[in-house]
Parts: sequence; structure tokens; C-alpha cells
Amino acid sequence: MGAGADIDLFTRHRPRLFGVAYRMLGSRSDAEDVLQDAWLRWHGQDSAALDSTEAWLVTVVTRLCIDRLRQAQQERLSYTGHWLPEPLVDLTDAAPEIDLYGAALLAPSPETLLEQHSDVSFAYLLLLERLKPEERAAFLLREVFDNDYPDIAAILQKSEAACRQLVHRARDRLARHEEQDKRGAAPRRPLRAASSPISREAHDTLLQKFMHAVQSGEREAMLGLLAEDARLIGDGGGKVASFPHPLFSGARISWLYYANIRRFGERIAYRPAWINGSPGLLRYIDDKLESAQVLETDGGLIREIYVVRNPDKLAAIARQTLAAS
Repeated sequence: MGAGADIDLFTRHRPRLFGVAYRMLGSRSDAEDVLQDAWLRWHGQDSAALDSTEAWLVTVVTRLCIDRLRQAQQERLSYTGHWLPEPLVDLTDAAPEIDLYGAALLAPSPETLLEQHSDVSFAYLLLLERLKPEERAAFLLREVFDNDYPDIAAILQKSEAACRQLVHRARDRLARHEEQDKRGAAPRRPLRAASSPISREAHDTLLQKFMHAVQSGEREAMLGLLAEDARLIGDGGGKVASFPHPLFSGARISWLYYANIRRFGERIAYRPAWINGSPGLLRYIDDKLESAQVLETDGGLIREIYVVRNPDKLAAIARQTLAAS
């Protein structure tokens, strides 16, 4: 098979491969690195000798992700402050409902597919952090990508019984942590969130109201949009200032936004965006991207705000917004 055909074949499967890698790693840059490694291996492979190109590529990507996640989990033990996923941002006006799980999907970018789905929400990805690498791989392949156990066994090079046990342990571990989170005032999210994205109308209404409130410093308006027990978590990665502990209550969060507008005034600007399937805001200070803010809602109120300020996690978004402007 020629080089052009190899590229076309890899590109056809790229959305699914990126979907696996991002959900395994919670990092866009790491997922892209894994896909680059997979491409190099694919480029040296005789594709005509393969029974299934997709199965071969998913196997390579999954195994690369398991190795990388083992290393990443060790590194995150010494991470400064809270670790949050690297955001996936959609700046388009439309919010199409896209099926991520079809094998033959084509799209301008993997991110456009991913960000419409609740199983890449920050709450969901943070819950997956509780799993060991092989548990996470088996769970995602089964629960998100609907692989059957013979396929999972081939990918992980384990018996079907061992793979069933991995998925069972993952479900139990996630259920336990979810229950602990509920008792500890952490995100109240189902283990497997609904796959339908927030409606365009609800997205626009929520974002416009909240963006107007934080831009103008109207605390009462903010309080009307924030749940009483809302929580804000920040990630500066030790490179910029951020909260070392979660900030609880809608009242305290509204004071934070009020203080920011009092400090920076017209130097602050907000831009609405879809971020990991949730309504979100990009905040600029002096025309420089300062943070990506994910707003997770429940019952028409904002219950969780994840503020990513780590410049390494904003670099791809900054390039993306520059290209779109």
C-alpha cells in the first residue's frame, strides 16, 4: 500500500484513536504524542497483512496509553495543587450532536467530536483518575467504546476472564469513590452520564447570563446562577497562582469573580466556548488567554467550576483561538 493510502487509512481511524487516548490520559498534548508514536509504528507496518486495521491501531494506542499513564500517575503525585484535565475547546457557533462511536466518522478534528460528549466531562475524567491504567483501559473499551470481551482480551493480551474482572473492579472502585464524593460534597455526577449534550438554547442562555454577570461584577446575578453549594477548583500547575484547595459556596465564588473585575476592570474579557461537552468561558486579561473555565450544571444552576490556568494546558487553546480569529 502506498504512503498516501496509509495516511488516508490512519486519518479515517484518527477520531476513534484520539478518543481512546484522550480518555485514557486526560491530556490533549499527551494524546497527540501517542497518536504520533502510533503513526510511526503504522508507517512501518504492512497493512495488507492485517486482518483489521482498526483493531491493530486501537491495540497499539491503548498499550502506549497504558505505559504513558503509569508514568503520568507517578508524576501527578508531585503535581503542585490540583491536577485537572487539559481542556478540549470548541469555538464554533453550532453545537452539533455527533456520534463519536461509529468507526467511519470523519470530522475536521478529533476534538470537535469529543467535546460534545459527557463522558469527557471534567467530572468524569477526574473520576477515571481513581483507576489503575489497565482497569481504565478495560473499562473505557467496554463501557464507552462498546468493545466485546474477546476484543478487549486481544488488546490487553489477557484472558477474557481477567478482562471481565478488570471491568468489574473498575466499576466497583468508581462506585465507591462516587459515593464518597457525594458524602464529601464533591461533584454529584452519575457514573455514566447521559450521552446527549446540553442543548444549544440552554448553553447560550446560561453562558450569556453568567458571562454578563462576571463581566459586569453583578454579584446578585451570579448568585442566581450558582448553586448554593457550588465548588470551584483551580489548576495552576505551580506555574501561576491558583487555589491550593477547592473554593466552596456560590457566595464565595461570586466574591472571587467580583474581586477580579474590581481589580482588572476592562482589562478582563470573556469568550464563550464549549469545553469538554460543557458550557465554558475563556478569560483573557490584557488580550492574553488567562484561563479556561468549565461550568458543569445541575438543575439549571452552575454546580462546579473548573479553572485551568496552567499555561502548558492553555497553549493549544491559544493557538486554536488565534487561528480562528
